[in-house]
Amino acid sequence: MSRVSLWGGTMATAAAPMDKLDAPAVAGVNGPEGDFFADWDSIDWDRAQKNVRRLRQRIFTASRDGDLAKVRNLQKLMLRSLSNTLVSVRRATEINAGRKTAGVDGQVVLTAPGKAELTRFIQQRASSWRARPVRRVFIPKNGAGRKRRPLGIPVIIDRCHQARAANALEPEWEARFEARSYGFRPGRGCHDAIGVIYNTLNGKNPQRVWILDADLAAAFDRIDHDHLLAQLGTFPARDMVRQWLKAGVVERGRFTPTEEGTPQ
Repeated sequence: MSRVSLWGGTMATAAAPMDKLDAPAVAGVNGPEGDFFADWDSIDWDRAQKNVRRLRQRIFTASRDGDLAKVRNLQKLMLRSLSNTLVSVRRATEINAGRKTAGVDGQVVLTAPGKAELTRFIQQRASSWRARPVRRVFIPKNGAGRKRRPLGIPVIIDRCHQARAANALEPEWEARFEARSYGFRPGRGCHDAIGVIYNTLNGKNPQRVWILDADLAAAFDRIDHDHLLAQLGTFPARDMVRQWLKAGVVERGRFTPTEEGTPQ
């Protein structure tokens, strides 16, 4: 049978090796793969979302209680979870705005069979995957005239792995973050911050009646990799995060290594 190859550097149609996509179903935290995932159109998404949400809540609770050993065990469970892989592939290929934008390999996955194949490949070959460089593109910067914002576009497989890792890492840190922190957090946004500011200034006898608006120039460009990795500690996917940080950037066909900073 011919199908799209997802592990090569370019899009190609080739016979899938038995050890890559047609191996026996992998038994994970959701039971045997055939019990839960026959084909893309048959997936019970409510069940998959509930599995991921339940496990995220357990990670959050263990982190809040200071039980790091339990946090790490639950994170390993999340990274092995077929539900997590399914939800992550769906996010990268159906929900995210950049689903039709390819990385350096030129590949996008838009069909149901392609998404099913991608899921099987990620679930069965996660440990052997190595991060690819991101493709640098520039978009107009809002309210900055002709200035442009650099973006890094990962290949589709890395996007799926990043979503999988985020589901394991995010709830650990959500339990630690300050209550009045709103940037880059799930379920929070600038309107929540505006609401808190309004309530603070509009309260009875407000003590704080000023607002500081500041911007860190090139903040993403100067993030220290070693410091960031040190903060992750023994996170099970720490090596994968390190690969993403060090994978480099391809711009106009030229590769540039990344020694500091993160692609936006």
